Amino acid sequence: MRVLAIDTALEACSAAVFDTDRGGITASESVAMARGHAEAVMPLLARVMDLAQIEFANLDRIAVTTGPGSFTGLRVGIAAARGIALAAGKPAIGLSTLAAFATPLIAEDDTTHVVAAIDARHDNVYLQVFGIGGRTLVAPRIATLRDAVRAAITGPARIIGSAAKQVAAAWPKGAEPPLQVEHRSAPDIDWVARLGAAAAEGYGPPKPLYLRAPDAQPQDAARLPRR
Repeated sequence: MRVLAIDTALEACSAAVFDTDRGGITASESVAMARGHAEAVMPLLARVMDLAQIEFANLDRIAVTTGPGSFTGLRVGIAAARGIALAAGKPAIGLSTLAAFATPLIAEDDTTHVVAAIDARHDNVYLQVFGIGGRTLVAPRIATLRDAVRAAITGPARIIGSAAKQVAAAWPKGAEPPLQVEHRSAPDIDWVARLGAAAAEGYGPPKPLYLRAPDAQPQDAARLPRR
């Protein structure tokens, strides 16, 4: 299985190639950035593919993070994945950003709960809680910080993601504290690639998982009537 993984959902532009025949990750690059993913992604993909010494036509699938995350970043990564898949005649699959955060902790120990949390701003977080064996206890959702903490207190837990410290700081006194708090501004792209290799093939092209409406809305009052 040869997988090209792409992540532009949050504060990084990343790509990796995972090849089971060659023992795992053969090339990987991640550049921290809050903006500029559209300009950076294609040159970065070219560098990673060159380093992996593989052509797009020789891939088995393309995996991309579909959110939640930045509205612009998600569209950049998904468009790149769908374009490559179309040109190469290969399937593209979408992966949740929350699952991508949680995967390395679940792989390390699947006997305790993992809370994946992404900063959604305005005291809100995107949240998913995984239980024993990696099964979903709380499905992906947007929640206030207070509600996120309530959902996360389901047992001894490890917290990971860009809002990990926020969730830990709001942990109520008297409750069993988190076992681990790991702040990450973006998922580990190597694990995104591994998850892409293990995931079942999706149904149709990957689509953004926004979980909320965009902050910018059209101004209907200022819209000109059509003739």
